[in-house]
Order: sequence, then C-alpha cells, then structure tokens
Amino acid sequence: MENRHANSERLFGEAVSYIPGGVNSPVRAFSSVGMSPLFIKKSEGPHIIDADGNRYIDYVCSWGPMILGHNNSEVYDAVVEAAKNGLSFGYATEIEVKMAKLICEMVPSVQMVRMVNSGTEAVMSAIRAARGFTGRNKILKFEGCYHGHTDSMLVKAGSGLMTSGIPTSAGVPQGCTQDTLLAAYNDLEGIEKIFQTSGDEIAAVIVEPVAANMGVVLPGKGFLERLRSLCDSNGAVLIFDEVITGFRLSAGGAGEYFGIRPDLITFGKIIGAGMPVGAYGGSREIMECISPSGPVYQAGTLSGNPIAMNAGYTLLSILKNHPEYYAGINHNAETLFEGMKQIIREAGLPYRVNYIGSLGNVFFTDTDVTEYGSASKSDTKMYAQFFRFMLSQGICLAPSQFEAMFVSYAHDDSIIRDTLNAFEKFIHSLK
Repeated sequence: MENRHANSERLFGEAVSYIPGGVNSPVRAFSSVGMSPLFIKKSEGPHIIDADGNRYIDYVCSWGPMILGHNNSEVYDAVVEAAKNGLSFGYATEIEVKMAKLICEMVPSVQMVRMVNSGTEAVMSAIRAARGFTGRNKILKFEGCYHGHTDSMLVKAGSGLMTSGIPTSAGVPQGCTQDTLLAAYNDLEGIEKIFQTSGDEIAAVIVEPVAANMGVVLPGKGFLERLRSLCDSNGAVLIFDEVITGFRLSAGGAGEYFGIRPDLITFGKIIGAGMPVGAYGGSREIMECISPSGPVYQAGTLSGNPIAMNAGYTLLSILKNHPEYYAGINHNAETLFEGMKQIIREAGLPYRVNYIGSLGNVFFTDTDVTEYGSASKSDTKMYAQFFRFMLSQGICLAPSQFEAMFVSYAHDDSIIRDTLNAFEKFIHSLK
C-alpha cells in the first residue's frame, strides 16, 4: 500500500539528527498520536498541504492566529510591501506606533503596550512588571494553564508538558519556582485559602481566562470575577494570558468578552497574523514602570519588527472594521461543536465537547471537564485513534488531546459539513 506520508517521514528521519526530537517545538511532535509529524509546505484558506501533497482541512490554524484562514490576501500583500523596505532596522518605526495605538483602541483595559517576540517573552515581562510594581515576589497560577517556558511558570503546566505527562521541566532550579503558588482552575475555595495565608505576598495572579492548554476548559460562574475582587482587595495584579484568546473571543479579547478588566494582558502570535511576535499591555500606571520610563528592565532587538507589525496591523484592522466576521467565525464553530455533541448524543456515548466562541475540543471521558484533574482523565489512546481517523479523512487536528481546535472564518458550511461527516463515521466505528 502506498505510503501517503513518505516525504514527511523522510524529512523527520533527517530532522532527528539535527533538531532535538526532530521538531523545534514539542507541540509539533506526533508521538502522542503514534505517528511521525507532518511537514507542511503550503496553506490556503482552511487548508494545509503537506510535503507529500496531501491536502487537509486544518483546525490548528498555526495554533490560533489564522482566524480569517491561512494566507489571507490583505495580510500577504502587507507583508510583501513592508519587506520591500527592509526586514529589520534596529530603530523605531511608524508602524510600531500605529500598532500600539490600534491595540489600545481595541482592548478596553490596555492603555499602553510593549511589543516583544513571543508569548513566552510577553508572560515573563508581564510578571516582572507586576513584581516591580507591587514590590512583591509571589505569583499565583493554575494547574493545566500554560504560560510559556519561563522557569517560574513550568509548574503543572499544560500544552506540550501535559501531553508528555511531565509535571515540570528538567533544568529548572527549585529556587525559580519557590515563589510560584498553585491552585486548581475554577476552585474558588482553594484560591481564597491561598489569599488568606499569602495575600500580602502575592504580586500577581496569572490565568488563561479560557484554559486552552489542557483542551478547552471554560471559566466557571463567578471565577474570573472573584479573581478580580481578590486582587483588588489584596493589592495584587491580575494578568490575563490571552496568547490564545486575545482577539479571538472578541475584538477586545476575553476581558471584553467576559466584562472583566485585568491589570495586564499578554498577547501572542495573532498580533503578527502568525508571525513571531508577542506583546504585553495594561494600565498606564503599571506600564510606566517599564524601562526606559521606569526601573523594570525589558528589551528586545527585534521587538516591533516592521514586517510582523505590518502583518498584525492589517489583520487587527480587518477584525476591528468588520465585526460581522466574528459572527461568521462563531457561527462556523457553533455549527461544528453542536453538531459533534448531537452525533455523540445520538450514539449514546458519554464523551464531552467543550467550546466557547471559536475554540473547542472533544474529551473522551464521561465526566465534565472543569479543571486539570478532570481533563487528565480523558482517554488519550482514544484521542490518538480519533486523530489518526480524522487525518485519514483529510482533516488535521492538534496532535494532542490537550490542545484546542481553532475554527476560522474560512471554515465555511461545506467545510464544517465534511468535518461532521468524518466525525460521525468515527463515532459510528466505536459502536
């Protein structure tokens, strides 16, 4: 039988000799689904095309930023035009100012913003800003929430760590995590106890407003509101990690969506339309602590890269000027995830589908998934079977139970219908 992934397997065989594990990020590994990783050569709209020419409906969307679909023509043209002037200058550029102004206009809680080069860098910098502003050291995070690979955040993190079953990371000294406090997501009682004992030492609470690195886990009723009030009453900074939810749940992010005003927000690749970029922003009072305005040092030679800024400015401008796109994206997602729920229900199976806006996924478990413990009970072997079946039907999902499915504007009714038909075949194969 013909090997449909021969070129990907050949490239992976070569890659492992030069790149640890053959991939430049663990989330690209396919080991948890029993395969070698796909190597992608092209993308367009809702599709990716691999090194063997196989075409797939893509629900990874570069881990979120391709909210309008791959290779949007307006973004592409903006990148090409910007590149004609040079790739990087090491000086300030007008597009950085325009980009910062646009983000401040779109996100209600952001009065000032600093560009960086990744979501990890944004989190690291936001935490430093919170510590510098409060004069405190302790940070409260939540089990299963992933905030990049900063040392102090690699405590029961989600994403690739959860997929690998690694509770922390080698190479992280104990001293780096001694000021990291840990709570269960949605556990208000546990959080309140932590504040009762350590409230005057906590510099910040950092949270994914929708936990999208242990699958998709929604905030329970009153959870985010209580975090806001606890931070207010204890003088702590509330940080929303919106590397995934930023500009996806709404044009103003999760803060606008839920009606909660965080003190700081971190953003990732969506503000570069998928290019390597990140940012953190928030209240003027905190952000003016950042060098050269204040004593909290943070720098980056390539921060505000003009190519990435032009790409991101174009994408965010489209989202700002066309609110109807969000209605279309959310319609596509609702049709998909409600359709999955119905197929599971009609088959008499106990599996769960969690979704909000255009983020969602399937958990192969018979219990509701509300935090790290219940998420980790999902049958990962069943997910691997699900992944391989859907791939055989021309549909590419995240190669991990604990990542989100991302729906874009390009996932139109026909794409959703094809996906649901494949999903129904899989569910029926289990009976």
